[in-house]
This record gives sequence, structure tokens and C-alpha cells, in this order.
Amino acid sequence: MSSAVERRRPPTAQQFVLAELRRAITGGELRPGDPIRQDSLAARLDVSRVPLREALKTLEAEGLVVHHVHRGYFVAELSLDDLEEIYRIRRILETEAVLAALRRGPDGLFASLEAIQREVEEAAGTGDVTAMAEANRRFHFTLVEASGMPRLVRLIATLWDATDAYRSLYYTEEPHRARAVHEHRAVLSAVLESDERALVHWLDEHRDHAVAALREVLARE
Repeated sequence: MSSAVERRRPPTAQQFVLAELRRAITGGELRPGDPIRQDSLAARLDVSRVPLREALKTLEAEGLVVHHVHRGYFVAELSLDDLEEIYRIRRILETEAVLAALRRGPDGLFASLEAIQREVEEAAGTGDVTAMAEANRRFHFTLVEASGMPRLVRLIATLWDATDAYRSLYYTEEPHRARAVHEHRAVLSAVLESDERALVHWLDEHRDHAVAALREVLARE
């Protein structure tokens, strides 16, 4: 097992496997529809089948993987209709969350977002899709969690989990990474200026561009 993998190992085997599977899916190593070969994966991660099965059950409950009888586990596939529906629901819920966050205006919100955005831009510049996806998620959830509405945040997280396998399809191409960086910067400006209309506008643009890009990718595939 590589030293990089060893450094990432969380306290328990199940947490470690879960983190590595997420990394493989969001980073594009495992793509939508790909089979998850448990024997080779357990050997590569140097774990038994038990924590691997538990991690897969967790991902199945989240909708990130699916299990087919007599065939095994596969990375979940979504139709374009599924993706568009998820993003429409996200638009409704996230608008409510970010407006509440802006009105609450918790101390340090802008500084936290700006620090995470630097990580987004560094990953975008190097083409590190996994790191960009992780930083992008932290950017958005730092904003929605500032709403002070944990039930709403959990609903939004469920929708994000369902589309994790598609994150790498969007960030693989440099123009999409550059667009995301630009849109994040516009969101930051809106937060700094407490501009509700601009904040909602740029988040809507951000989601719409992601859906448009994924529509093209799925059409090609």
C-alpha cells in the first residue's frame, strides 16, 4: 500500500475504506456504471472484506452505489432526468439556506469561504479533480451550514451524495474548472457585500453550468 494511502487512513478500517471509495468515485477512478471488484479492492487497501462490505452498504444507503443480485456492487448511474431533478430540488433548498446564512451573518463566514476558495483554486490550477471536488463541497457546505438549519443541511447533503459520481466528469476539463473558480469568486463578493440577489444569481448560474456540462458529457457517452 502506498505511503499516501497510509497517511490518509482514518481510525477504523471501515472509515478508511469509505473514504477511499469516495475518493475513487469523486476523482473519476471509478465512474458511473463501473463494477466495484471487492477482492482486488480489499487487497489494494490491505483490509478484509468485512469493512469493505460495511462501507459499500453505507454508500448504497446514500445512493452512490447499487447492488445487483448475483452481480455485485456498481457505481450508481443517473439518467439526465435524474440529474436535472436533483439540481432543481437543490436550487430550491440551497436558496433558502444561503439566504438564511446571509441574514444571520455569522462571524468569520467570509474568511472561512475565502480560505477554502484558495484550496479550490490551487486544485483547479493543478488539475487535481479529487482535491477540487472536496474543497468545492466544503465551500458550499460552509455557506449552507451558516443557515443554522441542520435538517435543511442534511437534505441538501443527501442530494449532493447522489451526484458525487458525476463530479469528476465536470471537473476533468479545464474550462469547467476555470468557470467554477470564477463563479465561486462572484459568490464570495456577494457574501462580502451581503447582496442576496447576486448570491442567489451566481449560485443558480453555478448549478446551471454544471448541469449543461454534464448534459454534454452524458450525450457523448
